[in-house]
Amino acid sequence: MQDLAVGVAHFREAVFPEKAELFAHLASHHTPHTLFISCSDARVVPELITGTEPGDLFVIRTAGNLVPAYTPETDGVAASIEYAVAALAVKDIVVCGHSACGAMTALAQGHDLSGAPAVAAWLRHADASRARTAVTGDVDALVRENVLAQLANLSTHPSVARALAEQKLTLRGWVFDIATGAVEVLPTAGSGLVS
Repeated sequence: MQDLAVGVAHFREAVFPEKAELFAHLASHHTPHTLFISCSDARVVPELITGTEPGDLFVIRTAGNLVPAYTPETDGVAASIEYAVAALAVKDIVVCGHSACGAMTALAQGHDLSGAPAVAAWLRHADASRARTAVTGDVDALVRENVLAQLANLSTHPSVARALAEQKLTLRGWVFDIATGAVEVLPTAGSGLVS
């Protein structure tokens, strides 16, 4: 906790004063341009990866960057997606998977999750990803297929489907490589690497 307190003190003394004008603007304006859905993994920091400022990204982080398909039940992920699209009118949604993902590794390698029943239940949202992965045990392939499956799940959300139909929204799939810093843009959203 001491490290966090030191970080807060540094933010207040050094960072905030340099960005005081930005924060003054953000106090009354919330207009992010992108909904960024990434894994909860501490090694994946959306603002750092994208070089964005506070206020640019609306971020949802879930284990395995999973997006449950829409249901009318109460769901925090669905509520956040709807708010970003319907209220904030984001123009892009990025689903960003990453190398060495613990969730995808557990699924690809068939880890015993009986001691973590909530995790096991949550990871069922990756069943389509597993079905789409040709080689069992291939974590990298599962990470990529999972991003594509989550993009498909996003399309089931009414606010997303409406914005897509009105051509007000673009869905993008990325995979971040922790070791190299490269970002692979998956074929449905373009191709190649972003360095």
